[in-house]
Amino acid sequence: MRPPVAHHHPARGASRRPPRFLIVEDERRLAVSLAKGLTAEGYAVDVVHDGLEGLHRAGEGVYDLVILDIMLPGLNGYRVCAALRAAGHDVPILMLTAKDGEYDEAEGLDTGADDYLTKPFSYVVLVARVKALLRRRGQGAGASPVHVHGDLRVDTGARRVFLGEDEVTLTAKEFAVLEQLVVRAGQVVSKAEILEHVWDFAYDGDPNIVEVYVSALRRKLRAGLIRTVRGAGYRLETGR
Repeated sequence: MRPPVAHHHPARGASRRPPRFLIVEDERRLAVSLAKGLTAEGYAVDVVHDGLEGLHRAGEGVYDLVILDIMLPGLNGYRVCAALRAAGHDVPILMLTAKDGEYDEAEGLDTGADDYLTKPFSYVVLVARVKALLRRRGQGAGASPVHVHGDLRVDTGARRVFLGEDEVTLTAKEFAVLEQLVVRAGQVVSKAEILEHVWDFAYDGDPNIVEVYVSALRRKLRAGLIRTVRGAGYRLETGR
């Protein structure tokens, strides 16, 4: 007998059916956190915690998007994704993994995944990726994944950064911090918010790690691009 599925649905009142997501993630705290956040965004969300159940549920064909962890009990995410594609299911799949490397990303995409996100990740970035995948499917809406502020261009879909005509190479964490700032350009983003979204809620290390990455971004981009707002956080300047 299969375990019950956790259902998270937004409040009633919308006449149009909201996009329905399936989260296949065995880290229960993360799964619940993602479900609550996506429900607040207006999506209907179901959660399961193992690969076999995820394959069964996704195979029902009722979902508009699947968020699929790679390291799962029962059946890993690569095999779930490959099985869905072999069966002819074209549902967009966003793969999550704690691994970090080109080989893992290539393998995930080769099995038919549409996008790939390495843990820990920014929740804001995950939502942007989700909206981009829904747009490609023709039923979503949201901001462009390309953010342009003066001579800075950040493509969150391709994960590339340009300053003028030059491409700037960033590490995964540097890019995640920059994304957190660029999606809220002109607003103050606190150190705590960056820690929560980039290092996730489980991080218990030195909070000054944020300053280290902001300093690295200033060196690689431009010193005045990220402004420190004393006692409040950081702001990506948009007027230059």
